[in-house]
Amino acid sequence: MEHSLKIDRYCVMGNPVEHSQSPWIHARFAQLTDQTLRYERRLVPLHGFSASLRNFIDESDGTAKGCNVTVPFKFEACALAQHVSARAALAAAANTLSFRPDGIHADNTDGAGLVRDIERNAGVKLAGQRLLLLGAGGAAAGVLGPLLMAGSAHVTVANRSLDKAQQLVQRHAELAARSTLAACRLADVQGRFDIVVNATSTSLSGESLALPANLLHSGALAYDMMYGPAARGFLDWARTHGAQARDGLGMLVEQAAEAFFIWRGVRPPSAEVLQELRAL
Repeated sequence: MEHSLKIDRYCVMGNPVEHSQSPWIHARFAQLTDQTLRYERRLVPLHGFSASLRNFIDESDGTAKGCNVTVPFKFEACALAQHVSARAALAAAANTLSFRPDGIHADNTDGAGLVRDIERNAGVKLAGQRLLLLGAGGAAAGVLGPLLMAGSAHVTVANRSLDKAQQLVQRHAELAARSTLAACRLADVQGRFDIVVNATSTSLSGESLALPANLLHSGALAYDMMYGPAARGFLDWARTHGAQARDGLGMLVEQAAEAFFIWRGVRPPSAEVLQELRAL
């Protein structure tokens, strides 16, 4: 009978979360790979992530298989897990949780998604580039390692709080053996960069970043990890100063594809889904 069928359940948890395209993306992945699943959005109280996660698992009668985590819960998600992947441990943040018999497994697919979107979809190679990473929160923590592993020659992490930027750099010092890795305050950024990645929360809050125009090399890539209206301010600034402006929609699709592979063991056609999503 229909009511007795158990369909694997997944969700995205965050605050805010109503803007998330993840349910559409994962539903499309499932269609294209002949998978059966249910994926939903869940708005989580700012101080209620642990309880919300437990409720999702407990109410599912064994059908809850995984969860994507967005701001501001990525650090907490990592801390709650019993098993943490190497890339989540390096970031100390997780955006992908898997529920298995031996407990919660945490991973971080943000960095893989960002690198794939920059290199495969935007056609910009990271090797040898000078890169500026704006922010030192969960979003930045998830991508710094993969950016370094992709061969960026120099990476500067700039954050309003210098201490947080320094802590993030220190955690990645060993990985940066072949690169130059530095930390500074946002107000103290100097030099010119080939790629600027905005991983701050300013896009969500509608704030603007006071960035000097001379940060950008001619034809530089300016990338906001947010997408849609939230990314507009940063992208407008980039275009005004002659940069190639790109939002994070491709990163969203690519990190989702990595999470889908972790959960289902099938790699979905992410390029096709990104093309469809941009056409909506």
